[in-house]
Amino acid sequence: MENCPFCSIVKGTGDVSLVFEDTWTMAFIPLQPIYAGACIVIPKPHIDHFTDIPDELAAKVMITAQRVGRKIREVYKPLRVGMVVHGFGVHHAHLNLIPQYDPLDITYKHLAYIEAGEVKFAPKELPTPSRAELDEMARSLRIEHG
Repeated sequence: MENCPFCSIVKGTGDVSLVFEDTWTMAFIPLQPIYAGACIVIPKPHIDHFTDIPDELAAKVMITAQRVGRKIREVYKPLRVGMVVHGFGVHHAHLNLIPQYDPLDITYKHLAYIEAGEVKFAPKELPTPSRAELDEMARSLRIEHG
């Protein structure tokens, strides 16, 4: 895609701090890493939505993420390596690898609340659907083998 910074990186015309590259994927350090060792893994073809990545290519992206994630654990020693696809920012499918040193290093705005003038995070404000509602959500998303 013409104005996609990740496509420029794939073409070799964009600056990159490359971690890994193969025929189908690339992993590199983002311009503003949350922590040292944070990486982005992309499929080389331009695909906007992560869920539009063909299954075989999605598997290759995940294998690259696993390999890079293991290296992040080895080098930076985080408690976990989070994998986040949030779909905003650059409109080229990408998986963020984030070293996590605390359970709150990756969280959701829905967990945030203010108590005594301080922002805190906990699931206490989230609704608790009934088992029937949970079952209905599962039914609406169920995928048959094949």
